[in-house]
Amino acid sequence: MTTDEKVENWFVPLSTTDLTLQQAHSQLDEFGLEQEDVPLIIQLVENPKYDLPGIDIFHGATNLDTHDYIHILLGRGVMIKDEAFVLGFTMGSSNRVTTTEERLFGFLTKYIYPKNYQFTDQDLDVFKDAVRLSFISDCQSLAKVDYKKYIEWPVQKIRDEIGLEVDLLKAYYAIEAKRYPHDKECNRNLTGF
Repeated sequence: MTTDEKVENWFVPLSTTDLTLQQAHSQLDEFGLEQEDVPLIIQLVENPKYDLPGIDIFHGATNLDTHDYIHILLGRGVMIKDEAFVLGFTMGSSNRVTTTEERLFGFLTKYIYPKNYQFTDQDLDVFKDAVRLSFISDCQSLAKVDYKKYIEWPVQKIRDEIGLEVDLLKAYYAIEAKRYPHDKECNRNLTGF
């Protein structure tokens, strides 16, 4: 299987219960990015290492491992709409995202990010949906969770512990699949229920 095929096919469905976070994360070893592979502009926006002291321009910033763990727990792969959803849900779970922050992030992802990382209007819609969905979720701020203490826990137990409502995610994924019937990353989520 080529790297592109692995990227297109990899995700940990919400129906996964017994796989540990470490086991799921190790699946990314074959094709996942290393922190140094991420373009600098993306690191400047999304990695808290580059935050100015005392200033959060974008809430929900995480390092790459944490970002990967969130993909796993949300049942999302690593394709572009998956990225849009994970970023939006993570930011929104902080309960501190402003409309201005959302618009600025959208501008950067649509026009400033490198071509292979840029969001389309549809990707931005998924991002905005995820921000709003996480506002109504009762989960913890996903960027603030100490995932290292959960590394050997089964993913469903972690979801329960941090308050991720699987039924809420499933309901949204069903809506997303209807909106984007030709996008693999939106429809494969239904097969994992």
